[in-house]
Amino acid sequence: MSLSIPDIVGLFETKGHAQYDGEPVTQLEHALQSAHLAEQEGADSALIAASLLHDIGHLLHDFGGTPTQQGLDDLHQYRCLPFLRALFGAATLEPIRLHVDAKRFLCAREPGYLEALSPDSKRSLQLQGGVFDEAQAQAFEALPYAMDAVRLRRWDDTAKCADLKTPDLAHYARHLARALRQDVATAPA
Repeated sequence: MSLSIPDIVGLFETKGHAQYDGEPVTQLEHALQSAHLAEQEGADSALIAASLLHDIGHLLHDFGGTPTQQGLDDLHQYRCLPFLRALFGAATLEPIRLHVDAKRFLCAREPGYLEALSPDSKRSLQLQGGVFDEAQAQAFEALPYAMDAVRLRRWDDTAKCADLKTPDLAHYARHLARALRQDVATAPA
């Protein structure tokens, strides 16, 4: 099943008010803050869309509560891709797919990064495979969109501020529309 932009907006409106695992924000607040940070840094619409949608996979599962506290990796970075692939191209989808590996990469390459992670991010890191070794880090940084995923990861890490005011979901839905794959308009119905 593919999601449309109205479906995405509806998903955020119905499930986005759930608490973001172990953080002082909701899923929607986290998404809006991530997109806001991307926009503030001058990212293009594809990367702003990725920032808004990077954790939407959390809204697509029925594990309940905080999966990491149950010892589960919900694979949210992959879970959402089949729902988004009909709308977006690689410039949006690859940073989403790679944002978990970007955390593993930054833990390997940036002193102090691991220690600065929130408790839930540290717990999920172990479930997601742990810190990259040097070969994994080199393989990651050679991937297309890896550095966009690192930028997204940094916004993801920062987008956890209680009561931060951001533009609303409708504002970022416009970026979703701008990021639509160009070939969708010409695809057969």
